[in-house]
Amino acid sequence: MTAPRGLRVEHLDDAIGIRTTTPRLSWRLPDGAREQVAYRLTADNGWDSGWAADGRHLLLPYAGPPLTSAQRVEWQVAVRTDLGESPVSAPACFETGLLWEEDWQSSWIEPGTMPDGPKGYRPAALLRLEFDVDRPVASARLHATAQGLYEAFLNGGRVGDAELTPGWTQYDARLQVQTVDVTASVQPGRNALAVVLADGWFRGQTGITRAADQWGDRLALLAQLHVTHDDGTETVVGTGSGWRSGLGHVVAADLIAGERVDLTRLPRGWELPGFDDTGWDDVAVVEHGYAGLVDSAAPPVRRVAEIVPRSVTRLDDGRQIVDLGQNINGWLRLTDLGPAGTTLTLTHGEWLGPDGDVTTDHLRPAVPFLPEPLPAGQVDAVVSAGVDGDVFEPRRTTHGFQYVRIEGHPGDLTVDDVRGVVVHTDMRRTGAFTCSDERVNRFHEAAVWSLRGNACDVPTDCPHRERGPWTGDWQLYVPTAAFLYDVAGFSTKWLRDVALDQWPDGTVANLSPSTRGEGRQSPLAFLNGSAGWGDAAVIVPWEIYRAYGDEQVLDELWPTMVRWLERTERKAHNRRHPDRAASRPEPAPHEQYLVDTGFHWGEWLEPGEQIADFPAWVAADKGDVATAYFVHSAGLMARIGELLGRDEEAARYAELAVRARQAWEAEYLDADGRLTPDTQANHVRALAFDLVPAELRPAVAERLVELIRKADTHLGTGFLATPYLLPVLAETGHLDVAYELLMQDSEPSWLVMVDRGATTVWERWNGVSADGVPYESLNHYSKGAVISFLHLYTAGIELMEPAYRRFRVRPRPGGGLTSAEAAHDSPYGRIESAWRIDGDAFSLRVVVPAGTSAEIVLPDGSVDGAGPGEHTYTSTLEDRR
Repeated sequence: MTAPRGLRVEHLDDAIGIRTTTPRLSWRLPDGAREQVAYRLTADNGWDSGWAADGRHLLLPYAGPPLTSAQRVEWQVAVRTDLGESPVSAPACFETGLLWEEDWQSSWIEPGTMPDGPKGYRPAALLRLEFDVDRPVASARLHATAQGLYEAFLNGGRVGDAELTPGWTQYDARLQVQTVDVTASVQPGRNALAVVLADGWFRGQTGITRAADQWGDRLALLAQLHVTHDDGTETVVGTGSGWRSGLGHVVAADLIAGERVDLTRLPRGWELPGFDDTGWDDVAVVEHGYAGLVDSAAPPVRRVAEIVPRSVTRLDDGRQIVDLGQNINGWLRLTDLGPAGTTLTLTHGEWLGPDGDVTTDHLRPAVPFLPEPLPAGQVDAVVSAGVDGDVFEPRRTTHGFQYVRIEGHPGDLTVDDVRGVVVHTDMRRTGAFTCSDERVNRFHEAAVWSLRGNACDVPTDCPHRERGPWTGDWQLYVPTAAFLYDVAGFSTKWLRDVALDQWPDGTVANLSPSTRGEGRQSPLAFLNGSAGWGDAAVIVPWEIYRAYGDEQVLDELWPTMVRWLERTERKAHNRRHPDRAASRPEPAPHEQYLVDTGFHWGEWLEPGEQIADFPAWVAADKGDVATAYFVHSAGLMARIGELLGRDEEAARYAELAVRARQAWEAEYLDADGRLTPDTQANHVRALAFDLVPAELRPAVAERLVELIRKADTHLGTGFLATPYLLPVLAETGHLDVAYELLMQDSEPSWLVMVDRGATTVWERWNGVSADGVPYESLNHYSKGAVISFLHLYTAGIELMEPAYRRFRVRPRPGGGLTSAEAAHDSPYGRIESAWRIDGDAFSLRVVVPAGTSAEIVLPDGSVDGAGPGEHTYTSTLEDRR
């Protein structure tokens, strides 16, 4: 019998610097075990739980001796299962950070001369301190954060491998602290701690409006180094008086505009002991306090991969084009910088114009509330010092790009001189899919890359034009994302900002973290609180619970959910749309549950949608969408309330869902099953959210198919309904139509993107026209949510209990596919489904992880139950039930 494995703390593989005294522990059962009947946890701080008769092994709260700050705990687990008693697991560890405000002995500091300039073009500050270590070192930890972006060095070596620290949060209330093991970097004698400090999200440009100074107009740093000596004593070195600051080689750094470095101005050796900083300024010590310092529930942003370019070609004497062959989020690393004084300009884009040059016109924000399009940004520059070994790698910005125009290099660059560096939150990959159709595989991979390009500390809509952490985008994609990657910690970290950003009246902001430029105090305040976007406060925690079995996130977000539903209920009770009031002066009884006022994005970006009159579009009645989400969220709240033991509230939300459903039916459904509006999206939502009586579902589904056929077998859904389109068709007996839409290769469709060269998913269905003209973002994962159909229906892996404790494998072949396989690394272990068709014979292989059970449904209708292990099945393709 094997030992338990996969030990984790919270949702982290590397839990260092956590700021909780009751971290939750998880492990996986020994191979082949059906169930755990008891566990025993032990730790090197004296904790021994004894044998606990308990079947839980996901997210169990630590119950050992009280934890202190900066404490490292090594723990192990043994289990008793149906196979017997296991050996003790290999040890795992977690380490607390600075838990209490009084643990901070350091002060916040600001550069002596604050970097200044136009927004997007402000330089970074350099800060440094030298100190002595006079005794042998046993261990050392650096705890650091900033108002801005910081990159730390100790004795010339970079501290850790996290990027864009401290990350993006609602800085008014939460600022993340990173803790890094720097034991190997501290040396006897003289040491130097150095930091590059830049604008980042705190002070730099954000969002589609390119607003700056959203949380302040000054940069600041807080750092504290704890050195534990081999005699048990401790030396603490931190920010405060004695630090020096100056301006150096990073002459401009902005997340949107780009980074500009002049290596002729690099104060070489500035990060090493012995550097002469007599010309530098003393820093300013400021009183910011220590409230709101937190850890992160998510893994950090890292450089997760490198891409060798497909080609580097010269357009003319001044321009060379790098083609990575893949649209990414990140930057370009350049090792050949040319002779001293050479100025290189790097312009990043997603597409090439007809002349073969990089085009960024489609990435310039051009929206109704802006007088003219804004710059696309994404331009880096470097001045060479002509020093061998110098490398340009702009770590204070990221770009969304496949192509880079490099201007100013006198020589011919090769693929050996450049690398595409992929940068995003270092999420653990958990899902995969392939099938016999290469174009479907390519689209699946494009959807994966779109997720990767838009999971950079927060879930964004695109990695360039807006970089907005839109609530609606993540609520519709999170089920897909949770199959592909472990997004539990990533989502939890983000949801805490969603909760903080909620307005006093219950409005959920469009974006979280919410900026002043687009939030409650902005001219765009009226655009917040949309149905389908605000409902992320309910839907995302629910999906995280389903995928990972984490009830705590439901409990933590419960007050946010309640306030959102209270706001929705008030709008339904107290307000009527002017058009409805004009046509029906006396309100019908059901209208008190009809949500038809306030701003809503609606279905957003349906094929061919053109918003010629923005004010009229804003004022239009979108009650069919808003009321549908009212029903859906109230229904989820009833289930969540029951899970949390809030029985009275659960009953009230269940009743509210019934009333809202009745209102939707009364307003938008007639006795024959005809819907108003008569759109594909409305029919999809009606079926997905169970808005129509059972006896009318066939008629509604038939009308959906009619609308699809009327569009020459093309989809007509936009932002919100697209993820549900194919599943709804499959569940209502129209699997063939679902596959026809999936395989459609003329516009609008998913495969037209592949055929036109997409390596990520487009924002618009016509993101690149037939004549090669790009429109808006070409990296926008929302429409990629369709790949859940491949996981759930084609491969047939369907969650039945949270965290896949029970699941179903029911492949539903179609579309001419002759094979498909998918795998998902669930919290319990790896699930696999792989099938093949040979003539009319169907063969299936299923892997069931320890501690789970599966229901296997074959195409001929036969059903089997399966426990842990590998299983094979054969059947005919004909359902003989």
